[in-house]
Amino acid sequence: MERDPRPNLITAAQQFYQLGWMVGTAGNISARMPDNTIWITASGKSKGKLTPADFVRINQEGEIIATDNPQNRPSAETSIHQVIYSLFPEAKACYHVHSVEANLVSRFREGDNLPLPAIEMLKGLDVWEENPKVSMPVFENYLEVPKIASAIRLRFQTTPPDIPALLILHHGVTVWAQSPEKAEHYVEVAEYLFRYIVASHQAGLNYQI
Repeated sequence: MERDPRPNLITAAQQFYQLGWMVGTAGNISARMPDNTIWITASGKSKGKLTPADFVRINQEGEIIATDNPQNRPSAETSIHQVIYSLFPEAKACYHVHSVEANLVSRFREGDNLPLPAIEMLKGLDVWEENPKVSMPVFENYLEVPKIASAIRLRFQTTPPDIPALLILHHGVTVWAQSPEKAEHYVEVAEYLFRYIVASHQAGLNYQI
């Protein structure tokens, strides 16, 4: 029997809301089903008060095929989730959160990448190297979200990312993983790295050393 991912998504969203990473109605989370349909948060919902009725299930064309509330509309950033799932067949969950630190670190990018500190926490993003040189892709922020999705597709088709995460300039981090539990873990690790980078800059340190 097909497992409903919404309880796991609700739990993660509540945690992120309490941490200040999904303030108001910001952010969106989704899970891909075996038939390649997607459960995703509906637009305009408080992530600290989600119920199963606050999600929509869409097909690969973005059409709603199931929802407990006929007034629901898919998240405004659905196209980004669709691109991630199309590019990474192993991905079963995609989480996007807005933290203060995620927005701040996008200022420290070098070109279209954010260099990440070579610290132990990178293992939490499946980087198992000694003194790794890893960066997170950074994308421009556009009002028309499909334009962001197109930029992600174009870049990742030719230059796959080092890690399953990306930043949108002043617009938070997006991660993807093989399960909702793993995606939640990736968000936590990414946010730790962001806080580390911000604290290093505040202290006048070069975190890349």
